[in-house]
Amino acid sequence: MAYQSQLRLLGLPLVHIATGQIDQGRYRRGIARGWIAIGDVAVGGLLAIGGAAAAPISVGGIAVGGLALGGLSAGLVAIGGMALGGIAIGGAAFGWIAAVGGLAVAHDVAVGGRAVAAHANDPAARQFWHQTLPQLAGTVLRWGRWVGLLLLVALAFVLRSADEAPSASRRGPG
Repeated sequence: MAYQSQLRLLGLPLVHIATGQIDQGRYRRGIARGWIAIGDVAVGGLLAIGGAAAAPISVGGIAVGGLALGGLSAGLVAIGGMALGGIAIGGAAFGWIAAVGGLAVAHDVAVGGRAVAAHANDPAARQFWHQTLPQLAGTVLRWGRWVGLLLLVALAFVLRSADEAPSASRRGPG
């Protein structure tokens, strides 16, 4: 499946959705590039969702961005099974400023089953996370509203295009 909105900004479509398909017996990945990109590989100006995703806000098996959520994530704030970032949260979390997880390694603050940092599993580290996590969650939730709105707009474009596109069942015989 492939869809691109006709509305473009700075050369990128507002929405680009590209899922993979079988072509001559081989699987071809869907590569999506747009402000909102959804695909096997997605590169977004604002949001990317896919197996591999890169954008300011990215969600995927492999996610890279400002806020990255994924199995393997890298970003300013990275959340995932293995997270690498300024602030990292995950099973194995490697952060420059802070990390929390089963294995937490950071320069400054780390809390976890095995923590390595200047402040590791000490009162200063716990205090940092008690202050930072609610602030971080509040920021994500505030921005999450806008991301949800963007996804609804993208869905509306896709549904509108699907209604306007001729299909085999609508064409009738002939």
